[in-house]
Amino acid sequence: MTTGEPKVRLDKWLWAARCFKTRSMASKACDGGHAQVNGEVAKSSRKVGVGDLVDVRTAGGRRVLEVRGLAEKRGPAKVAVTL
Repeated sequence: MTTGEPKVRLDKWLWAARCFKTRSMASKACDGGHAQVNGEVAKSSRKVGVGDLVDVRTAGGRRVLEVRGLAEKRGPAKVAVTL
C-alpha cells in the first residue's frame, strides 16, 4: 500500500541536507534519540516527506528544519540549502 507521496529515510535526508558530514553520523544521531520528526522521536529508518518538521541535535547545536525538498544523495551546498 503506497500513498504516492515520495518519502526518504531520515538519515539520508539529514546527510543530504548537510546536517552531518557522513550518513553513518546521521544514523548514529537518530538511533541515539537525538532526532525528532513532527514531535516524535525518530530512528534513522523513519521516512520523511515534504512538510515534515525535523528537530535534530548536531555538533553545532539544536536545529529545527522543515523538509522542503527530498534527496537520496548528497549534492552541492547550494542544493542542500533548498532541502
